[in-house]
Amino acid sequence: MIEGIHTENAPFVRFADGTAPPLSQAIRTGDLIFTSGQGPLDPVTHEIPTDFDDQARQVLRNLVAVFVAVGGSKDLIVKCTCYLSDRSHFTAFNRVYAEFFAECSPLPARTTVVTQLVRDGVLVEIDGVGRTDHQ
Repeated sequence: MIEGIHTENAPFVRFADGTAPPLSQAIRTGDLIFTSGQGPLDPVTHEIPTDFDDQARQVLRNLVAVFVAVGGSKDLIVKCTCYLSDRSHFTAFNRVYAEFFAECSPLPARTTVVTQLVRDGVLVEIDGVGRTDHQ
């Protein structure tokens, strides 16, 4: 069975015309969870931090919020694909990422790419794969 996941604890950003994007925040199939890309929008304030480190932390919190909504947790994330808008942020991203996952062993597998991101002002986006804690 494939189940689409939606949570109010992570942002689900509509297009400028108010229509919903054609995606799920996450998909669960069996014990596997696949998230869509999570951005830096704070789900409570609806603001995007301007500071890169703050954006990276918010993206990681949003990512975990989606995993938690479907029965996962930070320590059950097995793979992250990370998108940076500027290569100059790579060192800062590594520091924030390492701090965020410091208590997780092993660390999730990771791919990081530099690319043009779709929304203005967004400096980092992350999608992930994990599992639920139902064994």
